[in-house]
Amino acid sequence: MADPELSFPTSIGTSDASTIRLLGQDLAADLMGKVGFGELAFWLVAQRRPSPSQVRLFEAVLVALADHGFTPTAIAARMTYLSAPEALQGALAAGLLGGGSRFLGVTEDSGRFLADALAEAGEPPADDAGFDALALAAVTRARAERRLVPGLGHPVHKEQDPRTPVLIRIADEEGLHGPHLRLFEAIGRVHPQVLGRTLPLNGAGVCGAALADLGLPVDLLRGFALLARAAGLLGHLAEERRNGLGMEIYRTVDRNARYVPPTPA
Repeated sequence: MADPELSFPTSIGTSDASTIRLLGQDLAADLMGKVGFGELAFWLVAQRRPSPSQVRLFEAVLVALADHGFTPTAIAARMTYLSAPEALQGALAAGLLGGGSRFLGVTEDSGRFLADALAEAGEPPADDAGFDALALAAVTRARAERRLVPGLGHPVHKEQDPRTPVLIRIADEEGLHGPHLRLFEAIGRVHPQVLGRTLPLNGAGVCGAALADLGLPVDLLRGFALLARAAGLLGHLAEERRNGLGMEIYRTVDRNARYVPPTPA
C-alpha cells in the first residue's frame, strides 16, 4: 500500500500487481512487439517518440558504434572474463568503463565541441561559407589552447573512416542533416589550414554530430555510445566462451615482460 504522504515523480515507468507502465504506455499491450529497442532507447531519453526517420538515423549510429574489433575496451572485457568467468556482468562492466576520451567518449566530446561553437555563434550560419568560417574559428581557438579537435583522426582509418560518409548520407536521405553535421563537415574542410595536415573525420565524431542534430542532450551522448558498445562487448564475451583468446593474450604479455630498473620520479 502506497504511503499517500510520499511522492517520487517519474516519467519513465511504474508498475503494480497486474500492469507495467512505461512512458505512459502499457508495456505489454502497447510496446512489446510494436516498438524496436532503438526507438525505445531514444524515447526513454528524449521523452518524445521519434519519427521513423529519426529512428533510422539513430539506429545507424548505434550500429556504427557497436564494435571496432580488438579495442582496449574489448580486451578489458575479455581479460576480466578470463579472471572471473562466473561474473559476466563484471566483464561487461569492465569494457564499458573504458569508454573515455580516446575510445567511445569522442562521440560526446565531438557533440559538445560542435554545440559550444554553434552556441557561441548564436544563429547557425546560412551557407557553407559561413560554416567554414565558424569551423575555422573553432579549430584555430582549439589549436591556440593546445586542445585536440574531437572527431579528427583515427588510429586505423588514416584516409577515411568508412562510417562517416554513410551516416551523412542517411542524414541527408532522412532530412536530418542539421547544423552539427554541417559544422562537422566544415571542420573536415578547413582544419588543414590550421593543423598543417589532413585528418579524416572519424565515425565517433560524426555519430556525436548526428545525435546532437537529433536533439538529444549533449551531456548524455557518451551513454548512447556505451549502449551500442554493450552489444559489441557481449558479442566478444560470447566469442570468448566459444574460442577463448584471453589466456593467450595474458601469456603473450607475461612471457615477454622485461624488467627494467625503476626511474626515480
